[in-house]
Amino acid sequence: MKGLITINDPKSPISEAYRGIRTSIQFSNLDKKIKVINVTSSKQGEGKTTVLANLATTFANLEKKVLILDGDLRNPTIHRMFELSNVCGLTDVLLENKTFEECVYCTDTKNLHILTCGAIPPNPSEMLASNKMTEFVNSLKDRYDYIFIDTPPIGVVTDAGIVSTYSDGCIFVVGAKESEIETVKISIERLESLGANILGGILNKLEVNKGSSDYYSDYYKKRRRFMKKGKKDKRKREE
Repeated sequence: MKGLITINDPKSPISEAYRGIRTSIQFSNLDKKIKVINVTSSKQGEGKTTVLANLATTFANLEKKVLILDGDLRNPTIHRMFELSNVCGLTDVLLENKTFEECVYCTDTKNLHILTCGAIPPNPSEMLASNKMTEFVNSLKDRYDYIFIDTPPIGVVTDAGIVSTYSDGCIFVVGAKESEIETVKISIERLESLGANILGGILNKLEVNKGSSDYYSDYYKKRRRFMKKGKKDKRKREE
């Protein structure tokens, strides 16, 4: 399972960084229960799906029942990351061709389940915005402690904004040295205009020089500039 460092190397510094982000999300639960979290970015290739999968795994390791739902109905990748079939999935459940129980996967990680995309529909935005989708996600809250929804880049299409309307929080992933500042700003403004509760951002693919620390390798280091800033900004807007 390529990219799943929290499974392949749980003692690595990067896995520890994911656990730090997990802690931040847990603290954000103090005022509002956060169960449904969607993850997006400004453009493709910033690593949002990898971040989501690893983060979901860290929650499952806390004995929390976790579902990863592939809501990227344009370019689904969750099934490839976990080496699963995508013969049926979310779209089949929404179209009532299959039941949720027939499509959901149990993984080798205890408490971690996955619902892949299924057949790519001709109308992804309309499907994600449907009452059926909202009702389906709400019904899953009784089954799972956390639901992580992978969504397309908000800077490309509006799907992530649609999903944010029935999510409790949104995480924004930024690829280091890959995203233009203005593009990131516009993407965040687009989410905010749709009422998304932005929990925070994750700076992904940050390279660290070999000599800068004996503790970190020259792979890439997950860093977080997370919850507190997002919460403070939200309070300022409300004031």
